[in-house]
Amino acid sequence: MTATEWRGRLDEVDDDLPIDEAVPRRREARALLGSLLRPYRLTVGLLAVVVIAENAARLSVPLLVQRGIDHGVPPLLAGGSARELIVIVAMLAGVAAVQAGTRLFFLNRSGRVGQRVLLELRRRVFRHFQRLDVAFHDRYTSGRVVSRSTNDVEAIQDMLETGFDSLITAVLTLFGTAILLVALDVRLGLMCLAAFPALVALVWWFRNESAKTYRKVRESAALVIVQFVETMTGIKAVQAYRREPRNQEIFEGIADDYREINERTFRLLAIFMPGVKLVGNLTTGVVLLYGGYRVLHGDMTIGTLTAFLLYLRMFFEPMQEISQFFNTFQSASSALEKLAGVLAEKPGIADPAHPVRLGEVRGEIAFHDVRFSYVPDRPVLPGLSLTVPPGHTVALVGTTGAGKTTIAKLIARFYDPDSGSVTLDGIDLRSLTQSGLRRHVVMVTQENFLFSGTVADNIRFGRPTASDAEVRAAAAAVGADEFIATLPDGYDTDVAKRGGRLSAGQRQLVAFARA
Repeated sequence: MTATEWRGRLDEVDDDLPIDEAVPRRREARALLGSLLRPYRLTVGLLAVVVIAENAARLSVPLLVQRGIDHGVPPLLAGGSARELIVIVAMLAGVAAVQAGTRLFFLNRSGRVGQRVLLELRRRVFRHFQRLDVAFHDRYTSGRVVSRSTNDVEAIQDMLETGFDSLITAVLTLFGTAILLVALDVRLGLMCLAAFPALVALVWWFRNESAKTYRKVRESAALVIVQFVETMTGIKAVQAYRREPRNQEIFEGIADDYREINERTFRLLAIFMPGVKLVGNLTTGVVLLYGGYRVLHGDMTIGTLTAFLLYLRMFFEPMQEISQFFNTFQSASSALEKLAGVLAEKPGIADPAHPVRLGEVRGEIAFHDVRFSYVPDRPVLPGLSLTVPPGHTVALVGTTGAGKTTIAKLIARFYDPDSGSVTLDGIDLRSLTQSGLRRHVVMVTQENFLFSGTVADNIRFGRPTASDAEVRAAAAAVGADEFIATLPDGYDTDVAKRGGRLSAGQRQLVAFARA
């Protein structure tokens, strides 16, 4: 596996995937979005009605302008009553009020729904990442975790906040103006619609090309985050081994790939958007010439031509909206596929359907012909049998890679053996719940991770309800109370990120007390 390959269950989705692999992943993404929106389906339906009302009001404006020019202005020019024009102006004001009211309602409700959907998505992702077993996190880089929980969620946020609104508005405007163009004047309307196939072809081309490009953009962005996060996480090792030039070289290569892919998206937009404007301007020019000719010959009123030109402008505007929606949709679609893939990942270590409840634990650990491998056909433990009686301390000695840490991980049930069994007081660990087992079995690693917070917070990490007296007793039991007493605020001293204010030995003692 290279440094740029995906390290979770779900590979990055691209258009080169076999259809039998790509389709289920996209189906998972749609199912995820549906499950998030389902509790708000009534509100979503109401919002759709509000958008329809807003667009209906917007589509009525050119008709009112036509009415004002053809029936409101002439009486006024002839020295007659301005009543008709005043009524039309009042109606335009009413339409503006409807548009403002519906827009206010939509933004308020859609913002609320969008944020609640995103909150639920973040909850699911965070909860699921915590549930997944150690084997998954050994494969899945921390940079990927950051990318899934930030960049991908933000891409979905963009779609919820602006994408669907833009799409519904664009579709309603497109079909509404097409109908009204033909209704105003059949010949001019059909002339305008003759340009529609060219627009469809342009949109179809842009959709296909942008779909490929935006998936690559999301993957490239994730790689940038991975490289940055992992370099900063291991900055001490980077500086100790003078790795800065090589890491800079790798980062610049990845960042340059990201730049190149983004430039590709801009090139697509540089073709698509001017193309739409070109078709629109040419069509407008033809309509103006032909419509002006008919106005001069009394075959069409000035108001009708004005309304027609206004509708024609509205007809081409949705193409710009659709292009923006494609950008947002492709980013969100790619993000949804990745998140759905992660959420579909099943924990490798599962609790039994009918777990055995532990009584009083004596502490006998036994391995019965245990075989285990991280990679198939490369056994780490080829058949281990070992019994540790209660109350005994056992030191495992061996070369690097001999399986010492693996044995500890099997006892904590971070992994299950390929064959054989590991037992606690004669009970197979696979018969116990993970939480039940880990109340009695704790693995303290060589590199002890402390969380931001106080010394006391870290000691009571596994049992948040522990009293101050219990915290002090745990620290005293491992000899940590002496150095804690010398800290500026004792047990209330903030250890800083990753326990940076404590020495390696002090972090080790806090970890022992936590266990």
